[in-house]
Amino acid sequence: MIPAAWLAPVDGYCERTGPDYWAEPVNALTNLAFVLAALVVWPRLRGLRTGQVLAVNLGLIGLGSWLFHTHANRLTGLMDVLPILSFILIYVFAATRDFLGARPWVAGLATMGFIPYAAVTVPLFAMIPGLGSSAGYAPVPLLILLYAALLWRRAPATARGMATGAAILFLSLTFRTLDGPLCGAIPLGTHFLWHVLNAVMLGWMIEVWRRHVTAA
Repeated sequence: MIPAAWLAPVDGYCERTGPDYWAEPVNALTNLAFVLAALVVWPRLRGLRTGQVLAVNLGLIGLGSWLFHTHANRLTGLMDVLPILSFILIYVFAATRDFLGARPWVAGLATMGFIPYAAVTVPLFAMIPGLGSSAGYAPVPLLILLYAALLWRRAPATARGMATGAAILFLSLTFRTLDGPLCGAIPLGTHFLWHVLNAVMLGWMIEVWRRHVTAA
């Protein structure tokens, strides 16, 4: 049986005005951007199993976030976060194996290393005034830039693609962070832009991977 605390309504974003299903209509509907991004990249991934897994995961991010922004509680919050974490881990594995040419077991170790990496860096980012809960995502663009730096000489096009993805993610994190502080001036909030830009960014990151592996 699910504990009642996990089902108690939460109010984490500017747009939400109550516990109702449609209390965050824009935040909810903009999750369709993830599904649209997954549908856009899917036809380009024929025969590329890892890319297809990433595309399915991209669609699941939209579903999980939809559930959270319509049934806002701790349980759906977990459903929101887990597909995002899954995408990150799969991409770290794929990037280490396919971009850096590592053996699968090395890529597996790098993937597992993301957890202690996040455990160390998230508290550091949390010390930045005003960053708030966005600190939990801040290590990701830093990691993307690290891969871009490692690839700058061996695969400059891929490195530029990774850097572009990090820039888009930084912009989307900015809108996520500003949702609360700007709530008085923008009652709709800015969280919906986090959804739209993240959908673009994740679709782009899949495309960066596809271009790399098909060019090899």
